[in-house]
Amino acid sequence: MARTAADGRGELVLTVSGVSKRFGGVRAVEDISLTVDRGQIVSIIGPNGAGKTSMLNMISGFYRPDTGAITFEGSDITRERPAKIAALGIARTFQNIALFAGMTVLDNIMLGRHVHMRSGVLSSLLYWGFAQREEVAHRERCEELIEFLELEDLRKQQVSGLAYGLRKRVELGRALALEPKLLLLDEPMGGMNQEEKEDMARYILDVNEHWGTTIILIEHDMTVVMDISQRVNVFDRGRKIAEGTPAEVQADPAVIDAYLGAGHHRGQQAA
Repeated sequence: MARTAADGRGELVLTVSGVSKRFGGVRAVEDISLTVDRGQIVSIIGPNGAGKTSMLNMISGFYRPDTGAITFEGSDITRERPAKIAALGIARTFQNIALFAGMTVLDNIMLGRHVHMRSGVLSSLLYWGFAQREEVAHRERCEELIEFLELEDLRKQQVSGLAYGLRKRVELGRALALEPKLLLLDEPMGGMNQEEKEDMARYILDVNEHWGTTIILIEHDMTVVMDISQRVNVFDRGRKIAEGTPAEVQADPAVIDAYLGAGHHRGQQAA
């Protein structure tokens, strides 16, 4: 059920309820619940091994929760396959870049259109004209994304020859080619220099502003997180220990102790 204006927040797009995931004796995620409103940028932060990527893997269908439920736009997606979840409008990027290195920038981004392509191999043979028109339309959309991400001069280059920051940008383009309602970004700025981080932050904000895309972001750079997020969830050792606005999270003693370090808290008090 959608929230009302009286709730002070927007329409719910994603609900994670009491989700847990174990791998053998290792507790990756333990009884975590969170909600995301349409059009928000929500960050998940926490130390390495806190369960952040495992949570994205469950939302996108790569893992199935042991317990709990996940709903997207009111539909239960807890047990759905990744392809079905992608078709519903959830796209993601990966912590380790997952592009096809031997393919061009344009071809990699075109792969993100697969869920929108209606003409299979047989129909392409029988109705060549329809398939051709469809491909032209998809290519036009990908060219728009290439322009949006300022990759025009690189569209025909193989991904393997690109600098790391540019490959991250191509991966964002491939996720956007799906035209997602919900975009999951797993450390989109990991390994980048400061200039590349600033560029990526600008693209994320532009995607959110221009297309109204809801975004869940995992990121270690606290400056970026606090600058672009409306809400922040903090994980530690598989549990959620805090949630709130960036200001609320920054002031939470549990967060300071677990993530920022007790010394940071003492320094703030001294200041």
